Amino acid sequence: MPIVGPDRIAEVIACIRAGGVAGIPTDTVYGLAALPDHRGALAALADLKGRDRDQPVAALLDTPEGATRFLDDPAALERVRRFWPGALTAVVRARPSGLLPPVATEAGTVGLRVPSDDLARAVIRACGGILAVSSANTHGAPPCLDADDVAEAFPGLLVLDGGRREGGVASTVVDLTSDPPRILRAGPISASDLGIEG
Repeated sequence: MPIVGPDRIAEVIACIRAGGVAGIPTDTVYGLAALPDHRGALAALADLKGRDRDQPVAALLDTPEGATRFLDDPAALERVRRFWPGALTAVVRARPSGLLPPVATEAGTVGLRVPSDDLARAVIRACGGILAVSSANTHGAPPCLDADDVAEAFPGLLVLDGGRREGGVASTVVDLTSDPPRILRAGPISASDLGIEG
């Protein structure tokens, strides 16, 4: 499948909505995107990356307000909502919502993020407001920063070209289910930014 530009975004949306996996740009790196309620798509995403099918995958939303339907506690995101859209993934307690493992984990959590990239949010919005997205790289390799990198790493994958991602830094991941919250993966937003003592 080809690399396509924003003028052919409908092809990428159709691929994902049909249960496929596609490469899309986010505000941090390129990602592999799939429906979060489609077992075959989630399995294909894990297999593409060469990792265990039960390894958690973040859910990307098109708006901060869209997170509410997945929260066990509506106030859970108060600490981080001001960083959205942006490079922050928040792990929260999930309410039963149709999200499948590994998006919804066995521990009853889900990692949520709203990317600050218009093209990414347009794809997410057209696919129901939420997508399972993992960085576009095989297990252990650095994330892809442009569409050509994605196409080379995943031959045959449909890739939406949104230009090069300059930062190349994956999102910060913060666990809001622990008290106090803790950073699970360092990224552009620091513990001090979040008001968390390191």
